[in-house]
Amino acid sequence: MPIDRRDFLRLSAAGALASAPCPVFAETYPTRPITLSVFVGAGGGPDIVARLLGQNLSQRLGQAVIIENRPGGGGNLSLLSVARAPADGYTLLLMATPHAVNVTLYPKQGINVLRDIVPVASIDNDSFAMVINPSIPAKTVAEFIAYAKANPGKINVASSGSGNLSHLAAELFKMMTGIQMVHVPYRGMPAANTAVMTGEAHVLFNALPAVVPLIRDGKLRPLAVTSDKPVAVLPGVPTISATVPGYAVTGWTGIGVPKNTPPAIVERLNKETNAVLADPKILAQLDKLGSEPFTSTPAEFGRFVAEETEKWAKVVQYASLKVE
Repeated sequence: MPIDRRDFLRLSAAGALASAPCPVFAETYPTRPITLSVFVGAGGGPDIVARLLGQNLSQRLGQAVIIENRPGGGGNLSLLSVARAPADGYTLLLMATPHAVNVTLYPKQGINVLRDIVPVASIDNDSFAMVINPSIPAKTVAEFIAYAKANPGKINVASSGSGNLSHLAAELFKMMTGIQMVHVPYRGMPAANTAVMTGEAHVLFNALPAVVPLIRDGKLRPLAVTSDKPVAVLPGVPTISATVPGYAVTGWTGIGVPKNTPPAIVERLNKETNAVLADPKILAQLDKLGSEPFTSTPAEFGRFVAEETEKWAKVVQYASLKVE
């Protein structure tokens, strides 16, 4: 049966709306509170960064950003909760280094950050320090390497748990220097710090906020920082890369959303996150935490996460780490 002019116009309008690349929904987003899922408990370093960002995103977006702490599974519980959420921009993931590591560390997980999450915006980088018990007769990284080679298998390197960044930083150091160290995992960073201070362990790679006070009190001796440039909170302390070219370890955080989230929403969140990180007040607060702002486009952040995943896959495989 022929279609009259009125029906034709109605159908044409419906077709145009169906094919519109940026729905009205994206233009009005957000219209209700947003949840930001964080992979550590309240009070942890990433949680502090998430709350700082969330509070300021709330002001820019006009809707509350609610922090939901989902620790467990090395970050996988938080990742899973976001990956299964509707792709509507109302559930965000605080992405971080463990999510890139877990792609290789948990090969049977069935979910990973590269496949199931769309990178939105990076937030910050956190440097680590290589610290030793003051009784170790080494004042530099080169001297420590020489000492380790003269005492193969006699040096204990502490970490806050197998497979986390403190452990992988040590494995990367071993891989790039050829030294032997015995990995001793502890239950959390405070216990790992104590082990090195008492001499039960000899060396540790730990985030700056956790070790700077102990360094200032003379309880730990810093040999170097793991970033690609020196840091202001440890003046005079060199980088590991000055002795071991190419060595670099930073903890990082960013924002991600479930795959298939509309591009317009991804762009809006990226724009507002970068605007928050340009605020001098926010920069000052990050500086107090020993964190450095790290901004990017969604595409740039996506490439960065892929590169991090590839980098840590080599370390996980070198150390023969696997969690089923």
